[in-house]
Amino acid sequence: MQHASLTRRGFTGWMAAAAASVSASALPVRAATELPLFDAHVHYSHDAVELVPPKQAVELLRKAGLKGAFVSSSDDRGTQLLMAEAPDLIVPALRPYRTRADLNGWVRDEGIVRYLEERMAKYRYVGVGEFHLFGADAELPVPRRMVALARERGLVLHAHSDADAVDRLFRQWPDARVLWAHSGFDAPDKVRAVLRRHPKLWCDLAFRGDHASGGKVDPAWREAFLEFPERFMIGTDTFTPERWHYIGSHAAFSRAWLADLPGPVAERIGWRNGEALLRSVKPS
Repeated sequence: MQHASLTRRGFTGWMAAAAASVSASALPVRAATELPLFDAHVHYSHDAVELVPPKQAVELLRKAGLKGAFVSSSDDRGTQLLMAEAPDLIVPALRPYRTRADLNGWVRDEGIVRYLEERMAKYRYVGVGEFHLFGADAELPVPRRMVALARERGLVLHAHSDADAVDRLFRQWPDARVLWAHSGFDAPDKVRAVLRRHPKLWCDLAFRGDHASGGKVDPAWREAFLEFPERFMIGTDTFTPERWHYIGSHAAFSRAWLADLPGPVAERIGWRNGEALLRSVKPS
């Protein structure tokens, strides 16, 4: 858990610079020719619902030119509110957190299993996650039961994990489809190595400020994108309510660096990969 918080704190300066360069409030009206986007990492938790009501949240997503958004929330109510508001836009995932406090101890909390079973009996989902899971914790009974529930329903696993936990998830379920949140916060050469091991692993780029700057793609990341053009997708990660106001500026930032890639690769990372993976799953 410390891994994630330290990474986010170190990323604050980059986000401030990105926001200053592309102000959400100053975004121009989108041109019809702008690259559409699929945001593969969106949260709409209880405090976001209070700050940004569902209609406004959907308006922000549509104004940013999104074709789809992979949404989860703590608790699940936020996801269901957005689904009711925009079923054409929202692709729902079930997060194993009843509140934000569950992030720190969910892997040993049997109540999480009951929560997942109850929600899955009531609603339909495309994925499970985003969940935080590292190393040998993936072998604990609660995460293993979560994986089993996802397997029963054919759901995508959205894993905020290190490479070790990703390997363990695939050992539990060799045919799993795993979306690796933040590309594991790992170096691009290491990300490529994990992608080579697992043909059914995809990576989101949420909170990866190292992959592009000033509209230019980092050379090491370019190599990764060109080797695996069908395995990356963008993500904003609205992990706090205030980050909903970055949806538009993050979309503009994404279009800027995607324009530095060959057109077909930009389309795949910008929206086609999200559509192919997350729209291909029949909600269960």
